[in-house]
Amino acid sequence: MAIKEELAEDVKKEGGGADELAALDALEKEASEFNKDTEIDRILKAFRLDAYAVLDLQPGVADSDIKICYRKKSLLIHPDKTSNPSAPEAFDRLKKAQTMLMDEKERGRLDECIADARMLLMRERKLNVDSPEVKEPDAEFRSAWRKKTIEVLVDNEQRRRKQLKAQMQEEGREQKKQDDEIAERKRRRDHEVEWEKTREGRIGSWRDFQGKAKGEGGGEQPKKKKKMKVLG
Repeated sequence: MAIKEELAEDVKKEGGGADELAALDALEKEASEFNKDTEIDRILKAFRLDAYAVLDLQPGVADSDIKICYRKKSLLIHPDKTSNPSAPEAFDRLKKAQTMLMDEKERGRLDECIADARMLLMRERKLNVDSPEVKEPDAEFRSAWRKKTIEVLVDNEQRRRKQLKAQMQEEGREQKKQDDEIAERKRRRDHEVEWEKTREGRIGSWRDFQGKAKGEGGGEQPKKKKKMKVLG
């Protein structure tokens, strides 16, 4: 029997009325809202690049457990189910975390980062796979492992952003080059079109010039006769 039902039964046995039952309803609602607020706060504080942390799951969990966990938490913190103003953001992070873990490649990259963090921590502490701390990690080792995982994820994200920025810059340069080539071809076409448009005008102007030149000279100038030499 649920706690609320047990309390309600006790109230009835003690002769309590509607006021007591209403108080129980209010108490349950308050507890439910508290649980929702607590989960929303936990999600927002979790490191968002670690989908396992957002869903509060351990690496290696089965896909079916991921789905069950997401379903329970999404129903708990859904914006339609709570008045908490941070619910939409928390719900969005929860959805993205579930999507990442259900994507084989994305989850593989995350698992690889977690494994790298474990290896780095082992090197720092001069441990191996047979060390007791590694075979049966305690709370302290797990906490240090999580911190190291955050470092690896941050480093990978910074590297990814640099590569993306460099790629965008290169694409921008290539796009500018293409735009310049297109603009130059357009400029040449426009120039050729304008040249053709003024062709008749240029020919007419030249003919007018030729005509004026002849008129100013009174027609063609007569050829000078060669002076004859006198013989004898």
